[in-house]
Amino acid sequence: IPGGPQTNMLLAFGWALWVGWIFSTVGAFGGVMAGVGHMSVHGLGAYAKSFGQTPLNKSITDSVRASNQMLAGLSAALSTFSYYRLPLGIALGLGSIVGAFMAVKLTAGKLNFSSYQGYFGLFVLLLGCYLMWETSPAGQRSKAKAKEAAKAFEASIKNKNSGEAVETGVRLRSFSLGRCVFTFCGVEFSFNPILPFVGGIVISSIAAFLGVGGGFLLGPFLTSITQLPMYLAAGTSALAVLVSMITGITTLLLHGVTVDWSLVGLELVGIAVGSFIGPYTSRFFSDIWLKRLFIVLALYVGTDYVLRGFFNYRIFG
Repeated sequence: IPGGPQTNMLLAFGWALWVGWIFSTVGAFGGVMAGVGHMSVHGLGAYAKSFGQTPLNKSITDSVRASNQMLAGLSAALSTFSYYRLPLGIALGLGSIVGAFMAVKLTAGKLNFSSYQGYFGLFVLLLGCYLMWETSPAGQRSKAKAKEAAKAFEASIKNKNSGEAVETGVRLRSFSLGRCVFTFCGVEFSFNPILPFVGGIVISSIAAFLGVGGGFLLGPFLTSITQLPMYLAAGTSALAVLVSMITGITTLLLHGVTVDWSLVGLELVGIAVGSFIGPYTSRFFSDIWLKRLFIVLALYVGTDYVLRGFFNYRIFG
């Protein structure tokens, strides 16, 4: 469109590299930074607002949502291996499909940018509050049971390496509408299949609406209902994010949403490179202090976007 923002491709690649690094280290803040990049760094937010309450405003908003989902989807794909074998992943994935489809179907072409920016800001503030709790002593204590399961998994791996016959992988023991029982490396877990299905609907609808991954909601949700070790919870949530993002992207594209493929293509390369670099560099940074840094960013970005979106007020400028 004549007069549209001219994106600096070097900046776009660098920002995507940063987002990919966040996805693979902190995880929870990657989708937020992808959105901040499209809305503020690349100028699509101000461009959408310049069209006022017109269909073009809503079209650009949907384009931003789709672009965010593509970046979050690739990150989830890079984190997903064979978690489809986990019964919990199946129930969560089915719920994610329903939630993402309904959220996008009901809002495509109807959401103006100011409202989207305001709701995005509320989500970021919620994320900041969650990260604040997670880094507190209470948040650290809540992970105790999941850590115990992780130790059992690590012990089984050591026994396997020493030549002992041990049970590995996921094995389904029994399944009914009210209770599913499975073992992971000999440790038994059980859950009500309805809970992850409903949880998948709720969480993925929020994630698809905003165009973010939603992994920070899925991980705690999974560990709370099954006490899974984070090894399984992280992979299972990545699978649910991937399914949700694919559903959301497909629904938006079928609705006629246009995407700047040259920009998104370059960003996807940056995401892949950043996600590859992340695991090799994360050992040089404290997980707690990284999250505290993102708490500050979340409080600033969230407050700024809420004020801009709902009240048309800028903190700076």
